[in-house]
Amino acid sequence: MAGALVLLSIVLITIYFRESSGGGLHGVQSTGAAVLRPFEVGAERVVAPFRDAYNWFAGLVHAKSENARLRTQVDKYRQLAIQSKNAVQENSDLKRQLRFVGSPEFPSGFNYIATEIVSRAPSEFQQQVTIAAGSVNGVRLDDPVVTPDGLVGLVTKVAHNESQVSLVTDPASKVSAMDNVTRATGIVGVGQGRGTLILDRVSKSQSINPDDLIVTQGWRVPPLKSLYPHGIPIGYVTGASQNDLDLYWNVQLHPNVDFGSLQNVLVLVPKKRH
Repeated sequence: MAGALVLLSIVLITIYFRESSGGGLHGVQSTGAAVLRPFEVGAERVVAPFRDAYNWFAGLVHAKSENARLRTQVDKYRQLAIQSKNAVQENSDLKRQLRFVGSPEFPSGFNYIATEIVSRAPSEFQQQVTIAAGSVNGVRLDDPVVTPDGLVGLVTKVAHNESQVSLVTDPASKVSAMDNVTRATGIVGVGQGRGTLILDRVSKSQSINPDDLIVTQGWRVPPLKSLYPHGIPIGYVTGASQNDLDLYWNVQLHPNVDFGSLQNVLVLVPKKRH
């Protein structure tokens, strides 16, 4: 039976290809196609919404995947941009430090240790930072810390590879200072406003003016001497007043150093370390 069907199929195919386009078998084919056409159209209309839905979901999945990939790339390039900006800023800071070290303003009798700030105080009430240099680098207690802009503070704790620096804005900080113009002397401490300083103990007999630069006094009364070398800028006078009841001037200062943007500092190390 199967062999007969195969033989019949071969005969029909042979006749179909040999007859003209108007032959009987061609007519049967056209009639069958016409009969089946509505079913093809109907099936296409039934399948089309499902195919469109599949393509929509496939496109959505692809779009989400592409969006995630692009977000990852944006985050990567944003990080690179931040790193590049930080590197430029750090390079600028280091160049300024080198110029300061080679300038006449750099304190004589001192070497320096250039280092970076690795952590800051957790709150505004704690005025200390941690630097990436410790005893192994030659840092000792009470070493002054500066930038090219002026006085930062004093080393108050030393570990092997790190040290704590108490800023000049710390309430416990007291610095002997003088007016660089009038030579009036006093003690720099913390003011009432956040990030402000005052010059206290300036007697009324001394002169002081707005915008005068206040620097470290750097006194020496053998065998004692100030922890800070002479002439390091601290801040400039923003206001000075007095009344009949006061024994001293009320002097407000604005720090020379921007403590909020500190990144790199110099630890001053005496050349003749005892």
